[in-house]
Amino acid sequence: MKISARNTLPGTVRKVEQGAVNAEVTIELAPGLSIVSIITLDAVRSLKLKAGDRAYAVIKASSVMVGTD
Repeated sequence: MKISARNTLPGTVRKVEQGAVNAEVTIELAPGLSIVSIITLDAVRSLKLKAGDRAYAVIKASSVMVGTD
């Protein structure tokens, strides 16, 4: 797999919660560290995503916001 995004985080799919149009996919990057993505049901089907699969969270953003209390 070759892509232009530099932030490619490997992990394991822990949960795929399907809704009417989209799905919420939880990828565990490390024990206790997960990232959640909302993708289309068509993408879930195309990628054949299910719990236990190895997958990548790919982050492409032009800006990252940082905040503090």
